Amino acid sequence: MAGEAVVVIGVGGMGEAIARRQGTGRRLVLADFDEAVLDRTAHALRGDGYLVDAHVVDVSSAPSVAGLAAAAAAAGPVVQVVHTAGLSPAQASADRILRVDLLGVAHVLDAFGAVVAPGGAGVVIASMAGSMFAGQFPAELEGALALTPTDQLLDLPFWADPAFSDPGTAYGAAKRANQLRVQAASLAWGAKGARVNSVSPGVVSTPMGQEELGGESGARMRAMVDASGTRRLGTSADIAAAVAFLLGPEASFVTGTDLLVDGGVVAAVRSGALTLGAAA
Repeated sequence: MAGEAVVVIGVGGMGEAIARRQGTGRRLVLADFDEAVLDRTAHALRGDGYLVDAHVVDVSSAPSVAGLAAAAAAAGPVVQVVHTAGLSPAQASADRILRVDLLGVAHVLDAFGAVVAPGGAGVVIASMAGSMFAGQFPAELEGALALTPTDQLLDLPFWADPAFSDPGTAYGAAKRANQLRVQAASLAWGAKGARVNSVSPGVVSTPMGQEELGGESGARMRAMVDASGTRRLGTSADIAAAVAFLLGPEASFVTGTDLLVDGGVVAAVRSGALTLGAAA
């Protein structure tokens, strides 16, 4: 019988750290859009003794994600699914961010909710940006982000608002949608005997994080870190530890929720110690 399968989608800094932590004794099913990154990570993990299957995937494509889910199920009972793939405002246009960060997560929740094994668990990597946008959108939009059928998500009339042509606003909306869709998807996953949650990282020192720090929003992000309770950047290991908790037996009564792992940035904003205008 095939061994248990752990799926990690997006194998950059966070994804590799999560794969190393969760993959011991299981078959790792790794997936990424960037074939070079995928091959490099798979090669490194195989060299360290992990059992690895590697698949190129485009999360913005429903057939691509469905094919990945089928391949994962063929590899063994899918006991853990972690979705880290995404684009940041410094990397892509608003349209591309919505297709990858919003639609891509919805595709993964749908496809893997159908194949996850009883007792399994999933985690979606969202962002503290989603928490910043909580309460900023009208209830009608939040409801639509949570419950609109996946194939209709990009047709919502809200996207016609010029504000969403800004990559930062599109990113925040997508990450808020991740939190909301995970909450809604927890019922379908629960019907399969599985759990699903999200983790919302703060400013983390991954290649993507460093790109943002070096971009237009870098000064604002550094001000956030300086105002936070921990006053440091996060690491991939910080996020992998949070993911491990949510995937593990200690979290068996936790589903449909978001774990904010941001070093205290959102707390600083909500307490009034930091204003986003001043951090800009």
